[in-house]
Amino acid sequence: MDITVVGEGSVLAAPDTLRLYAGVEVRRSSAADAFEAARAAAARLTEALGRAGVAARDVTTVELSLGPEYEAYPKVAAYRAAQGVEAVVRDVGPYAGRADHVIDTVAGVGEEARLNGVAFELSDPAAALAEARERAFRDAAAKAAQYAALAGRPLGRVVSVSELREAPPQPMRAAAMVAEAGASVSPGMRPVTVFVEVGYDFA
Repeated sequence: MDITVVGEGSVLAAPDTLRLYAGVEVRRSSAADAFEAARAAAARLTEALGRAGVAARDVTTVELSLGPEYEAYPKVAAYRAAQGVEAVVRDVGPYAGRADHVIDTVAGVGEEARLNGVAFELSDPAAALAEARERAFRDAAAKAAQYAALAGRPLGRVVSVSELREAPPQPMRAAAMVAEAGASVSPGMRPVTVFVEVGYDFA
């Protein structure tokens, strides 16, 4: 093996899945009252998500906590209870109208509701990855051909191919898309990137 190069390929893909982190939080004078109120509020949240079209299998409990809040230790001022969920909202579409609807549904649960963040994802990145691999390989071939020409040698056959770790995807906001749809959140476009290391012989 005489030449080893790294090619990069990247494509933009529209996310179609929203991962919503939400929950409920209450404060009461006793631990039992706080826990009971939190469980009741969490049940309302789960029911609201269901009415918004989120399947039960796509709602997962990710937090359950109960503890005292001190006025001045060891004097307890109140007890705080919280329950959090991760909800997967599928088929959000390019304008995130369904995402907005689900978020509004969570906010409508009541003063106990909490929104802790969102993340947009690709449910099936296979097609984007396949195109990114092609671009990465073509990029590597072009680099190898250039290096061979600079060395004054004819480029030979490929002797090794290794796909490297993908670059962390960074969501890109699409401001025009948000403005057109009047949505408060936007899936934007997400780059799917592949790096490939290719080894060549000289002919």
